[in-house]
Amino acid sequence: MTAINLTHAETRRQLRRARLGEFTKFARRFTDNPLGMIGLAILGVLMASAVFAPLFATHDPYLPDLVHRLSPPSFKNWLGTDELGRDIFSRMLYGARLTLLIVGLVVATSAPIGLIIGAVAGTSGGWVDAVFMRITDVFLAVPKLLLALAFVAALGPGIVNAALAITLTAWPPYARLARAEALIVRDSDYVNAVRLAGGSEFRVVFRHIMPMRLSSVIVRMTLDMAGIILTAAGLGFIGLGAQPPLPEWGAMISTGRKFIFDQWWVATMPGLAIFIVSLGFNLLGDAMRDLLDPHLRRRA
Repeated sequence: MTAINLTHAETRRQLRRARLGEFTKFARRFTDNPLGMIGLAILGVLMASAVFAPLFATHDPYLPDLVHRLSPPSFKNWLGTDELGRDIFSRMLYGARLTLLIVGLVVATSAPIGLIIGAVAGTSGGWVDAVFMRITDVFLAVPKLLLALAFVAALGPGIVNAALAITLTAWPPYARLARAEALIVRDSDYVNAVRLAGGSEFRVVFRHIMPMRLSSVIVRMTLDMAGIILTAAGLGFIGLGAQPPLPEWGAMISTGRKFIFDQWWVATMPGLAIFIVSLGFNLLGDAMRDLLDPHLRRRA
């Protein structure tokens, strides 16, 4: 019994060392990608801005100061002030929290939903596959922004409702991706061996097929984050996302569009923030695809 326990302990240690070695090689390959490092740096700045917003903010983001309304960028107000005299820099820092909240809510819900639906459909086949894929086709047939507008108009404006509406439009691509890859491996030798050993279809899907698809889903998630930010900003721009006085970047652009020619900074600064953050997520997603896609790794 002692020998068996020692063997198991040694096996676990070897697995930990192997995983650590794989992670080290992954990190080394990632650092060799300069664009990926730029994307990671942008994401790091976004997260630091969200976490330490009370420390970095130079003013109260909600407190009006009508005496200094529409002031241009200066040493006192680094990015200027809006129509109520609120500091744009401080509001953008707090707006980073809302951006990460929406992205986190959407990704944490849409990716698992799409992964489960696609893996079950691709593994089961038959009428299950037909039903799930026809439902997916219905959601894919309507433009994402239009579908999100319909859902959030029915649910009512707000951060949570906007995130839920984006989730309802974001899961179909994950389902399609998971189904396509499940069709490839559902009759492979290791899956058939699990079935012959008495494993249920539930075990086949959740323990053997879904984990094999995680790398593709992670890449898709990273690339989709930019689109989620743009959709959330679009909903905020038309007044169906975050409601005043919350400093959401899309809503800030909406209120600043009236002053775009004379007080350009009111709408330009949050617009630049959306552009830079979306670029960062795209660069990070491209780097993750290059590292995790087995076909690209084989060519390299």
